[in-house]
This record gives sequence, structure tokens and C-alpha cells, in this order.
Amino acid sequence: MHTMTISTKDIAELRARTGAGMMDCKNALDEAHGDMSLAGEILRKKGIAKAEKRAGRDASQGLVIIETVPSKGAMIELNCETDFVARTEGFQMLAQRLASHALAESPIGVSLDDFLKESFDGKPVEQHIQEASGTTGEAMTLKRVVKYGAQAGVVGAYRHHNRQVGVLVEITGAADDAAAVLAAEIALHIASADPIAVNASDISPDLLARERRIAEEQVAAEGKPEAIRAKIVDGKLRKFASERALLEQPFVKDESLTIGQMVAKVAGAKVSRFARCKVGEV
Repeated sequence: MHTMTISTKDIAELRARTGAGMMDCKNALDEAHGDMSLAGEILRKKGIAKAEKRAGRDASQGLVIIETVPSKGAMIELNCETDFVARTEGFQMLAQRLASHALAESPIGVSLDDFLKESFDGKPVEQHIQEASGTTGEAMTLKRVVKYGAQAGVVGAYRHHNRQVGVLVEITGAADDAAAVLAAEIALHIASADPIAVNASDISPDLLARERRIAEEQVAAEGKPEAIRAKIVDGKLRKFASERALLEQPFVKDESLTIGQMVAKVAGAKVSRFARCKVGEV
């Protein structure tokens, strides 16, 4: 394989395909002698690439569709390559029918793999998507499916008007009108504030370890005395956890209240889980 000059355009394209940083992309292209697909493979092996792309083409446009009844809800994200296809009636109808099928037929907590195998109008969901992909000539992927349902509770939903961001939130322990209003308000909040867990204790250890490494590097670079570094790092981690844990966040419509305080006002209510979809986000 011959060596070639790596252009800024190539680096930008690899970044768009993989979601990796500019320097990581440049280094991978150098290592791959400019071969775009090999560079993508190098990034994936190193755990740097954030998104798998179908046939080297980026299905980063699309729609989030949500269907709900008071006690259950389903949300799907269907992706395509261009905004033009995302706006077509056929694509929108397929997305809507998939969400309706998930609400009516899929089990609570269905996985993406299982949903793709489910029978829908006599053939697997996956086949419907492949056929639509063949019709449009664009790569199409079902990025995500979420199905929530609470026997003694409610499911709230919010979808941004552009149909690019959607949220489902499950409240257990209360199923009255107050719980339904609470679920709807929290869903709107999640769309805006982007929490990563219900409680600080639910944040993944891997993510906390990464944040700790970042904080330690920051504190060392600031030249803080050794004796107080650990305390500063712990403080930064607590701040990170409180900023990203749903129940500790100030409500976006009234920052004098935390989400946890709002939940406490509805007798028996508890946020059990939530999901947030944003088109194109890994």
C-alpha cells in the first residue's frame, strides 16, 4: 500500500464516520496509509470509534417516534442518511408503524436484537427496514427501541417538535393524575438537561473512573499541593455526579426545586428508569 498525504478533508470524513477526535483520526489514517476503512477498523480496535457505520455510510439522520398509553410507552429511533429521506412520507410511516407495533406487541424491556426479529405484517421487522433501505437507496438502521410499562405506575413522554429528541420515563408507586403530570414534566426536563442516571449511585463505575482520571490530571496540571489533591478530586467527582444524576438536578422550569423534591411531592412516586434518544447521537 502506497503512502499518501493525509488531507484535512479525509480526517474530517473519518471523524464524521466514527465520532473519534481529530488527532485520533489523523493518527489512524497515518497508520492505515490513508485507507479510510482500515483507519476506521484501527479506531474501533483501540476503542476510540464511537459509532459503527453500515457499508461505510453514515445513517445519522432520522426520526424519534413515541407511542404511549398511561401505563406503558414505546420509543424508536429510525435512522437514514439524509434529511430528505427522513422527511418522506414512506420513511415517516414506517417509523410510526414500528413504534405502534412496539407499543402493542413487544414485551416490556425488549432488546433491539429481539425487536428486529419480531414478526410484523408477516415478516421480521428487520426485513421491513431492509426493504425500505433498498427502495430509497440509503443505509437505514433501527438505532434504538425502548418499551416501558409500570403495573402500578405511569409512563411519561416528551418529544421535541423537530422529532430529533425523545424521552420516556417510568414512574412507579403512583398512577393518579399527579403522577402523570410529574412524569410528563420530568420527561421534558430530561430532554433538556440530559442526565445519565436516576441517582448518583447509579452512574457506571467505568464512567466515574474516567472522570476521576480527568480530575486527577487537571489537579496535577494546576500544581495543587499533594496533600489536598485527593480531596479536590473527590469534590470534583461529587459535583459531576450531582450535575448528571436526575434526582439531584434543578428542574429546568423552576431551578428552586430539584427533581427529587418534585417526586417527593407525589405520594409513593418513584422514578424507576428513563431513556433519552437524540438522532445522530452515539
